[in-house]
Amino acid sequence: MLLHELRKQVLDASLNLVKYRLVTLTGGNVSGRDPITGFIAITPSGMEYEGLTPEDIVVMDAEGNVVEGKWKPSVDTGFHLHIYKNRRDINGIIHTHSTFASCFASLHEEIPCVLTTLANEVGGSVPVARYTPVGADEMGPAILEAIGDRRACLLANHGVVSVGPDVRHALVAAVMLEDAAKAYFAARSIGEPVVLPESEVQKARELFLNQYGQKN
Repeated sequence: MLLHELRKQVLDASLNLVKYRLVTLTGGNVSGRDPITGFIAITPSGMEYEGLTPEDIVVMDAEGNVVEGKWKPSVDTGFHLHIYKNRRDINGIIHTHSTFASCFASLHEEIPCVLTTLANEVGGSVPVARYTPVGADEMGPAILEAIGDRRACLLANHGVVSVGPDVRHALVAAVMLEDAAKAYFAARSIGEPVVLPESEVQKARELFLNQYGQKN
């Protein structure tokens, strides 16, 4: 089977989205790019993740032609392809409709960096990409316009996109964003959260990326 390990990573991330309650039913999608072949593995359209196997993950080329797989790829394939074509540093993309982050997406309101956890993987405040219809060609450009050097952005009236150098990092960004959005929502209900200075955002990010966890 072509790209077995990458397909497994995509499936594992999808199952973790269910575990962390970032998606319901068939919502959202996950993809990863193999930096050697340039092929992209993406979840199939309209299928619940818990019933999938790695063989069900669709493999495409950079133009969206199916290379291996029996199912139709995600309806959001277009914006995944656009991001990969324009950002060589990104090899993992996750899209969710997670509740608390989507709350702010519905308000067209950026989530400021009020917690160090948001600085860690996401890289600071979370911007909002302008509204585009689902599946529209403009969605990819809108995401890239908004996301900049962050690893996540909100999609106006829609949901969330997170990215990373691999699928795992994109997953961590999605999980940390939803946790931070939940805390920010709660803090807003009782007061005015204090935004971290940019210098502290950078310190938290550097610590997380370079010192946190076990390094090989």
